[in-house]
Amino acid sequence: MTSRSDLTEAARSGTPQGPLRVLLVPPLYGGSLPVARFCGRALAGMGHMVETFEAPDFHGAFSALKGLRVTSERLTHLENAFLGVISQAILAKVETFEPDLVLALAQAPLGAQALRRLRRDGVPTAMWFVEDWRVFTYWRAYAPLYDFFAVIQEDPFLGELAAAGQPNALYLPLAADPQFHRPLDLTPGERRTWGAQVGFMGAGYPNRRAAFRRLAHHDFKIWGTEWEGDAALARRVQMRGRRVSPEECVKIFNATLVNLNLHSSVQADNPVPPGDFVNPRTFELAACGAFQLVDRRGLMDDLFWSDELATFQTLEELDERIAYFLEHPEERLEYARRGRERVLADHTYTHRMAALLAFVAQRRPGWPAPRKSARALDGLPEPLRAQVVELLDRLGLGADTTFDDLVWAVRQRQGELTEVETAVLFLDEWRRQYGAKPAEPS
Repeated sequence: MTSRSDLTEAARSGTPQGPLRVLLVPPLYGGSLPVARFCGRALAGMGHMVETFEAPDFHGAFSALKGLRVTSERLTHLENAFLGVISQAILAKVETFEPDLVLALAQAPLGAQALRRLRRDGVPTAMWFVEDWRVFTYWRAYAPLYDFFAVIQEDPFLGELAAAGQPNALYLPLAADPQFHRPLDLTPGERRTWGAQVGFMGAGYPNRRAAFRRLAHHDFKIWGTEWEGDAALARRVQMRGRRVSPEECVKIFNATLVNLNLHSSVQADNPVPPGDFVNPRTFELAACGAFQLVDRRGLMDDLFWSDELATFQTLEELDERIAYFLEHPEERLEYARRGRERVLADHTYTHRMAALLAFVAQRRPGWPAPRKSARALDGLPEPLRAQVVELLDRLGLGADTTFDDLVWAVRQRQGELTEVETAVLFLDEWRRQYGAKPAEPS
């Protein structure tokens, strides 16, 4: 198992040389879906080849099963069978893409049988379990089946994973995507729509309902779902409680003077719950250069200095700090500036993916395995060779790139194909059709 000190060392050791092929498996839906998107963008930005299994495309059909009006036992059977089909589709994607790593996010539709098959075939698998292990306990059945298991909490979770048979557990806190979570130049109309003196974006968990009822004397707006049935908060809820898109979240963060960030809990009797992990909103707000008031967490001091986040521990303190910071805009700006600097320096998804890949390389000697494919430049006649050199440079690929990797990169391109790109794809189809195999690397 690996803790925060090992995380720093793993990141310093560097990621594997050369571009990797990573198959990303997000969930059908849920909170870890945007995290998966940010991971994919970070990996691609690092120069790796990322193929995403679009699990959300299956969500509609999966949800339709509930409308069949069958017994709960039969529904469970149908849902398991459907998820089994998705697992088989993921295996088919693995056979086609031949990834160096399959990276799944929490709630990804990868069943136990598929994970055993991937391990048998020598395909490395990793899960980033971006959930609270005490609330979501399905990790017990699946953690030992992954080769690597990254989590957002430390001990006792890391110890529990070791006891369950997962020796390659890594503490990997959440992060932000600075390309997406960034300061925006909003119009006056956008600020009126999305802004407030005090605002909150998130689901209506019981502890949040209890806490926010006591803030009614502030100019307070709430965005998000699951706020129905609460008369005391009804007029605070915006957009009739519809789901807010990630793009709209960034506008809310930018337009609000004091963003409240209260971690969720199903316990209403303790509105400010004790806890260790730091939620993604903490990093996202900071990356936006937005001011936030966030409840203190056990792992927060290892991620931010005290002058980078304004925190609270009780509702009384929260109320007092709201009033104080509304009266001191210059202090809000300083917190926001320092928080953004910290995220950009240490807490982006690029940092997290670099640490994860370095950890895999440390724990799996010889990874990634050499590919049995000729280099893209081997055996090419002039002037095609010179044109492919230019193409590799334009795509950000090195001279040692394999032909298969070049084909994949060309297929990811948007827009009209160039003459040399067309030639590369034609050569690939010719090889596939006539069975010509690229030469073994020397």
